[in-house]
Amino acid sequence: MNVDKHKEIFKEEAYELLGELESALLELEDAPEDAELIGRVFRALHTIKGSGSMFGFDDIAAFAHEVETVFDLVRNGGVKVTKELIDLTLVARDQIRAMLDSADGGEAVNSSRTVEIVESFRKFVPEAGEKPDVPVSRKGIPVSDVSEKSVTYRIRFRSAQDIFMRGTNPVYLLEELCRLGDCKVVAHTDAIPVLNDFDPEACYTYWDVILTTNQGINAIKDVFIFVEDDSELKIEVIDEGGDFDVEAGYKKLGEILIERGDLTPEDLEKVLSAQKRVGEMLVDAGVVDEVKVKSALVEQEHVIQKRKERKAVESASSIRVPAEKLDTLVDLVGELVTVQARLSQTVLKRGIPELLSISEEVERLTEELRDNAMSIRMVPIGTTFSKFRRLVRDLSRELGKEVELTTEGAETELDKTVIERLNDPLVHLIRNSIDHGIEPPDVREARGKPRKGTVHLSAVHSGASVLIEIRDDGAGLDAEAIRAKALERGLIAPDAELSEKDIFSLILVPGFSTAEEVTNVSGRGVGMDVVKKSIETLRGSIGISSKKGVGTTITLKLPLTLAIIEGLLVRIGQEYFIMPLSVVEECVELTREDVAKAHGRHIANVRGELIPYVRLREYFRIGGQMPDIEQVVITRTDGSRVGFVVDNVIGEHQTVIKSLGRFYRAVEGISGATILGDGTVALILDVHQLVQGVEREEEALFLKHN
Repeated sequence: MNVDKHKEIFKEEAYELLGELESALLELEDAPEDAELIGRVFRALHTIKGSGSMFGFDDIAAFAHEVETVFDLVRNGGVKVTKELIDLTLVARDQIRAMLDSADGGEAVNSSRTVEIVESFRKFVPEAGEKPDVPVSRKGIPVSDVSEKSVTYRIRFRSAQDIFMRGTNPVYLLEELCRLGDCKVVAHTDAIPVLNDFDPEACYTYWDVILTTNQGINAIKDVFIFVEDDSELKIEVIDEGGDFDVEAGYKKLGEILIERGDLTPEDLEKVLSAQKRVGEMLVDAGVVDEVKVKSALVEQEHVIQKRKERKAVESASSIRVPAEKLDTLVDLVGELVTVQARLSQTVLKRGIPELLSISEEVERLTEELRDNAMSIRMVPIGTTFSKFRRLVRDLSRELGKEVELTTEGAETELDKTVIERLNDPLVHLIRNSIDHGIEPPDVREARGKPRKGTVHLSAVHSGASVLIEIRDDGAGLDAEAIRAKALERGLIAPDAELSEKDIFSLILVPGFSTAEEVTNVSGRGVGMDVVKKSIETLRGSIGISSKKGVGTTITLKLPLTLAIIEGLLVRIGQEYFIMPLSVVEECVELTREDVAKAHGRHIANVRGELIPYVRLREYFRIGGQMPDIEQVVITRTDGSRVGFVVDNVIGEHQTVIKSLGRFYRAVEGISGATILGDGTVALILDVHQLVQGVEREEEALFLKHN
């Protein structure tokens, strides 16, 4: 079971490393001389190779080794970064991912393709007898790092105590180090605790190694590349291998101990002189008084203690938790919110004073727990944005265009569930921007634009929502062409008066396309309606703005989370409904007199502004007697204010969203349900769908009578 667990951890980390590898390669394409980016690529490949071999993924380790060998040459100046190398490495990255997917039960990997890629990489490695720009030793280390004279290094290696738990054996690292030359290893066991405090899974030993080698310091660092971030590693040159006076001997013992950090000059002086401590000596000498020495010691002790505390906090600042556990936590918190609402309602109904304060305290703690549980599931959207750089790169090449992707607001956080379901809609929108929006370089140049087009992705918080913009500086939407296509397909009447916003929204109709020819990217009339449906499933909305010749901006408005929301609880007859509080602006009264003044039209006068409203009692066909004074909940959707008439507005309500059964999922205007404190089910309204449904009904009625 432990082996399987470690394999799962490896695969999870390998997927992350592949993401890091792709990101570094795309950045390296723009800055081929950047040593830091080359190092990022090499470390990702090196880690995948080493960890893969450690956990039994020998095919992945062997394949990654071939790629790593080339980037080791790149790192040391033996091979230049070219477009060809970047393309080939991205293909190799995809092949490693396919291998991981195959290990997870996915499609079998094409082994001949693997061999083909390996052969392509071997072409970058100099053949025996060739003289590359930077010669390479038998260990793959550049001769610039290999010398005829041997250098002696002092190495202090103290691993993290949990190194065994991470699947690494430090003894293997020391053995690999000793293969580089002549070495002496001394193990320090002074940190091993007594048996009662001993943890058999912890590593308490640390080592000093004296190594004489001609392989260079990079070869030493490579041995510790897996563990250097979490370990104490100190490498010093103690003998450069030059001429020296044999009679003069080597350094004194005390000097060596001080250099290693095992002894301070003060301690050495104390022992040698057998005198008092520095503070006491200073006081006795009358140079400083005792209080000042005590104050300095307090400062020293305080700073040391705080640094220790800070280091302990930093070392435990983050942990890896499976997504399923987070989902279970949020589900349990949701159940707790429902129980808490039931408790509060029971206490208020029965009027039990001694339980009132307890109920309020439980309510406060539940809200805090809910907010914390939801914040744990929030992840930066930048992890999704970074995936699209590869998409833009490959697609622009396929279409013969020059396109740059820029991003903004990558740190903006969204619920992981929202982000997971947002990937496909964003992919389609970006593909559309490149295919339909960005013009070919020559056309752009003729229009006075830069040859390279830009697709800009941005995200920003807006209240309880996140706004994501996909903006391009391409040709923009042609309103006349869209209108003509809609007339041709019978989507609008010839005399229909449509605003520019209404015309642009026609591209969201199923099957609508203005492309003159079908390509591998678009033109089949499939996609934008799917995007719209996907966004609406996330309780979001799409906004489109465009200017011909300048560009197009598509704005997605999405909720922060899909699990628990703040809602407004309303009642119609004996039925309860929840409206998302994020779209509610205000609530006003609607009297019989107000209705009479409207002469049968569903319009309310709110401080001089005429606002259309929907009677939910009529829409859902709920019977019963209407109250004399109704309530209008004013909402804002797609930039317009629309009211919804209900019998009573009860108030704010923490809403745990429950999905409906498959027979009810297609019901328009309902996005889910929740359970109230008394066990009653309240339906959650989808305001955007309700408005669209009413508009369609009115349009159909108008066409019928005309």
